Amino acid sequence: MTALPTCIGIIGAGNISSTYLEADRKFKNIYITKVADIDMNRAQAQAEKHDKQAATVDELLADPEITIVVNLTVPAAHAPVALQALEAGKHVYNEKPLATTREDAQRMLALAKSKGLRIGGAPDTFLGGGLQTCRRLLDEGAIGQPVIAFARMLSCGMESWHPNPEFFFKPGGGPMFDMGPYYLTALVTLLGPARRVSGMTRITHPERTITSQPLYGKKIIVETPTLVSGLIEFDNGTIANIVTTFDVAEGYDIGLTLYGTEGTLQCPDPNGFGGPVRLKRKGDPDWRDVGIQHKWVTNSRGLGVADMAAAIQEGRPHRASAELTYHVLDLMHAFHDSARKGRHVALESTCDRPRPPAPRLALTHPARAHDRSTRLCRRRPFLAAERRQALARARLVAGIVGHTPRRSPPRLWPLSENNSPLSARPPFAFTSAPTSVTSYMWMAHASARGRSAARPTCGSTSRTSWRSMPAHT
Repeated sequence: MTALPTCIGIIGAGNISSTYLEADRKFKNIYITKVADIDMNRAQAQAEKHDKQAATVDELLADPEITIVVNLTVPAAHAPVALQALEAGKHVYNEKPLATTREDAQRMLALAKSKGLRIGGAPDTFLGGGLQTCRRLLDEGAIGQPVIAFARMLSCGMESWHPNPEFFFKPGGGPMFDMGPYYLTALVTLLGPARRVSGMTRITHPERTITSQPLYGKKIIVETPTLVSGLIEFDNGTIANIVTTFDVAEGYDIGLTLYGTEGTLQCPDPNGFGGPVRLKRKGDPDWRDVGIQHKWVTNSRGLGVADMAAAIQEGRPHRASAELTYHVLDLMHAFHDSARKGRHVALESTCDRPRPPAPRLALTHPARAHDRSTRLCRRRPFLAAERRQALARARLVAGIVGHTPRRSPPRLWPLSENNSPLSARPPFAFTSAPTSVTSYMWMAHASARGRSAARPTCGSTSRTSWRSMPAHT
């Protein structure tokens, strides 16, 4: 029996929520039901745009079907909202950073452990095809022993384009807490945990002016460093240099490069899922592009949530884990601590490198469902014939007349919903004539028992197979 998708609720209907609200179109094992926000108008607008249900935070947390809460609030609210969700018995996946302080994050981790719940967090871009290809090359020794790494993110800031950029310049914001997690998570997953750091920081412009709409002209008092430069010593001996800033005049300059004893590896933007990946080994006349053999090379935010949902069902550790996100938070604070104290700061936290996913992570994108469905159908023609016969019988039993299934395969065709790896999101209520065998058989079964024709809601542990349905004549 195949488990139903895990129900997800999203708290926070801001700028990034649009991407997450589309995640269940990419990943078959999650289904987003509700979106909440302190501003109900904003929650309602996002719910209507993405065909979800708007709710208050309390309503969302009280929903027994929701298993994981994705917390997309502003950084200052990450810990309070996460603690509230944990108290309600929900697993939590936080946008980065995990929290604004170590103390808040430690309270979250302690509460989750006491309740047997999980915490995960962004970024999940390290699971994308680009950085996973880099991980494979490093593990295979393509550059020998890593010696030094350079990471940079140079930007002029967010006030010229973001609709509400003020929180970027408050505690919990700044270039390190906003963009640093992408680079630090990439470095930790590639090189392992860090041992100690040193850092220097500054605020270049104490006051900034918003030039985007709708807050054009509003002044922002900067309360967090907008330039952070740090050195990291990793447990494996590699030393890395990272620079993040919102203070350069114009443009956006990024990079992540690893140098080893046998070669050099240019990694893709850690804020993305794809490539390019470039390698130059000792003696090579020029750089060469390395083909990406892993999946997820386009914007796939929500991949970490999908992996967390799969891990809960499978009883294994999830990859965007609390330990990883806390170690990254500890690193970011350590840079600022070092700048204030004027010395190296040893890290108290550590984490394991997440186990790399299979090159083709089995969280199937619906765009590939048709092609894969056709291939399976060609390999197993007997199953396709069996389904056609069952579909004709089920339509007669259900009393549905005048509807002909589409010739092109729908999402669940030609495999049954019970054993299909192709479904992106389940139809929990029929809004049009159904086209899968399971749908017809469910309607026939429900009609015979005097039940509603609506399918079971998510949260159940298994899905009814059309093969297990009682025969009706």
